[in-house]
Amino acid sequence: MFLENNKHKGWIEVICGSMFSGKTEELIRRMKRAQFANLKVEIFKPSIDVRYSEGDVVSHDANAIQSTPVESAQNILLMTSDVDVVGIDEAQFFDDGIVDVCRQLANSGVRVIVAGLDMDYMGVPFGPMPALMATAEYVTKVHAICVRCGDLAHHSHRLTADDKQVLLGAQDAYQPICRHCFNELQNK
Repeated sequence: MFLENNKHKGWIEVICGSMFSGKTEELIRRMKRAQFANLKVEIFKPSIDVRYSEGDVVSHDANAIQSTPVESAQNILLMTSDVDVVGIDEAQFFDDGIVDVCRQLANSGVRVIVAGLDMDYMGVPFGPMPALMATAEYVTKVHAICVRCGDLAHHSHRLTADDKQVLLGAQDAYQPICRHCFNELQNK
């Protein structure tokens, strides 16, 4: 599946933070830079994420890059032979198998760039993200701005009463807020 004598050393980069913090924007930036360097890239996202596009990875600022929606993390391995850089958006929506997939890719010489929410709307570590951050060589935490007080935000406050952990949405369903404002809202 992968080149036996790959001269490149692989690694894992994780971009994490709250909603509206620029995670996908940063993923797109890094992937486009890899394309400019004439590296072969593949970008994946979970097939459930159809908020802005069924096929593209799209940031809240409407920047986009072509991607392949996949049902499970294992499908990524089937589509990454002879690839230099793999990008994965919304990693929190994948099963825990995404961690092993990223390790396998990195071990075979692929640079893996993963973006995802580090916490859910309740402030709890989200899905496979903690394990991905522990496995990665590089972790970048990006922040939004709290819509209530203007401080750095790292929580995704849900505006609806729905208590499902996964609720796809944008500004209609979530706001970025800081720790202080999050705690205030939790104590109401």
